[in-house]
Amino acid sequence: MKFNPSLQQATLIKRYKRFLADVTLEDGSETTMHVSNTGAMTGCAQSGDTVWYSTSDNQKRKYPYSWEITQTKQDHMICVNTIRANQLVEEAINNEVIVELKGYQTLKREVKYGSENSKIDIYLSDGQHPDAYVEVKSATLLEDNQGYFPDAVTTRGQKHLRELIAVAQTGQRAILLFAVLHTGIESVRAAKHIDPVYAQLIIEAQDAGVEILAYKANFTSKSIELVEKIHFD
Repeated sequence: MKFNPSLQQATLIKRYKRFLADVTLEDGSETTMHVSNTGAMTGCAQSGDTVWYSTSDNQKRKYPYSWEITQTKQDHMICVNTIRANQLVEEAINNEVIVELKGYQTLKREVKYGSENSKIDIYLSDGQHPDAYVEVKSATLLEDNQGYFPDAVTTRGQKHLRELIAVAQTGQRAILLFAVLHTGIESVRAAKHIDPVYAQLIIEAQDAGVEILAYKANFTSKSIELVEKIHFD
């Protein structure tokens, strides 16, 4: 995924009301930008961190700047725009980076499925192999050199795991794919200390045949792309 124009940088003052952040621009002025992230953003939004942002040309937007990446004081790069995770996975599938998902002819986004009124992030089919239902999660929580998901209790994520279990039980492919959007994360595991229900459902999902994958991103001021598979514990 390429940013055109390239991202610009600012310094974070604070994030608030979930969708807003105040920053200091390079010219010393202060402004407010949009934050496309409903999560806790633990470790991703410390005052003084560098914010890399994009600029919209939509004149109707109240806040033209969007926070895309955090560069922490430890020099870690973290994509905090959760919209990007699905885009990056779709791009990686099309570019055959995710080897486990090569060979499918048709890719659809946001397809309705399941008994709990869900939409699968990515649906793959080709008429020859079992269809693949791919649920994408953005992993950005790093604690004690270990990556975790989720960073807060997620009833929505629990629902998605139940839906994937049901898909796997029909003989179709059910995939939980972590887009690892934090350069400091080298492996991912379920955050049992944060959401024990989710962690237990992960175990049940694996037992039911749900495939769990994790692919890590590479960052520049001009692009983000998923480049390598890492371990899920």
